[in-house]
Amino acid sequence: MIEQQLHIALVEDEINIAKNYRDALQRIGYRVSLFHNRQDALAAFALALPDMAIIDVGLQGEYEGGFDLCRTLRQLSETLPIIFLTARNSELDEISALRLGADDYLTKDVSIHQVLARVAALFRRIQALKKPPSLDEQVITHGSLRINIERIETYWQDQPVMLTLTEFWIVHTLAKYPGQVKNRDQLMDAAHVVLDNNTITTHIKRIRKKFSYIDADFNAIKTAYGMGYRWVIE
Repeated sequence: MIEQQLHIALVEDEINIAKNYRDALQRIGYRVSLFHNRQDALAAFALALPDMAIIDVGLQGEYEGGFDLCRTLRQLSETLPIIFLTARNSELDEISALRLGADDYLTKDVSIHQVLARVAALFRRIQALKKPPSLDEQVITHGSLRINIERIETYWQDQPVMLTLTEFWIVHTLAKYPGQVKNRDQLMDAAHVVLDNNTITTHIKRIRKKFSYIDADFNAIKTAYGMGYRWVIE
């Protein structure tokens, strides 16, 4: 159970899906408020912000209602953890969500247990960010790469890389042991998700692209064909 009951706002217009997630979150001790449209959520947030918001992208006739809600939430709070949980699996939607300030982007094909793991990880991150930086924080540095494990932050050439939690743990696993090939199962275990080979490949492509936004010559993630991926220090 959660030692201090934390309040999660769940904004989802599919009622049965919303109830399933609510029940799972409540079983482990979170307090959950359900909202089925952006307007009701905004009215509640104007009175008091939750400790976390989990949002669908499309909300009752608003194709990008979740994005609009995220934008408003970021204006109200720079630190409120926000997770998108949606059926939409396009790279453009994910990038849009992260650019708007979301902390993670999950598709509804992940299990409820995986969603719960993400929620817990984000709350741990928020607690770490509240603490002043300390000398004993776990940091991985390889050339232009810097990863702060406690704060779940990734930098390349001193610029932040906008990674989802899944992507962060994949990069961490590769960079922790540079040169070692990590297969699909090892990357899944690190990210606490169950993914098929095609999905792992998609994540790697997106990770490379996000680093390439900063450095067009980024080439630190190598494919070991038939085996997996490895991080190379050049």
